[in-house]
Amino acid sequence: MPVHRPARHLGHRRLGALRLTGAGLRARGHDAVAGCVEDAVRATGLGVKCLLVADEGVLWTLHRARTAGIIPADTTLKVSALIGPVNPASYAVYERLGADSVNVPSDLTPAHLTEIRRVSGAPMDMYIEAPDDLGGYVRMYEVAELIRRGAPLYLKFGLSKAPGIYPWGTHLRDVTLDTARERVRRGRLALDLLARHGADGGMAPLGSRLPGTLHRFPSTV
Repeated sequence: MPVHRPARHLGHRRLGALRLTGAGLRARGHDAVAGCVEDAVRATGLGVKCLLVADEGVLWTLHRARTAGIIPADTTLKVSALIGPVNPASYAVYERLGADSVNVPSDLTPAHLTEIRRVSGAPMDMYIEAPDDLGGYVRMYEVAELIRRGAPLYLKFGLSKAPGIYPWGTHLRDVTLDTARERVRRGRLALDLLARHGADGGMAPLGSRLPGTLHRFPSTV
């Protein structure tokens, strides 16, 4: 029986094929895209249900692969915070390319979230505490308003002032477990804060992940 595993991050570290230059983190060339698809097929075959994608072309290719049955139809595709959109027009494009949820930068204002919600129903991901390489923002006391403006919204808890752990390996096991425990504690603090403010209702059931009907570009060519 397949084991449900965490999201696999695709499109940003395929054997050096993807580099940070003026174009940002992207899959360089056909071979890099093909490698990402190969990783996706292998990961979903092992039971991974959600893939984290950091390239627009990879996103569109995986969406078409999902439509064609190359990867399971219930695979969800999440846009990485490394390429998160900053305006409603680009957010809507990611939805149409196949994204089932989209990471947005942690410095967006509540007004920005409202603008996005006017054009897209795709769930949003946002670091309430962002890792240092994503800005190190801490927005714990804004959680209730961010939910009100951006729901459906996944709250994410990175850690500022913490060592990087990606790509993960057994050589980073101890620090990874320590940071995971601290992220859980941060999540508990956010839930307690929402409860104190009377804003802890309306959470989706645990395990919910399918986003419902979303808008897509036609996947036939």
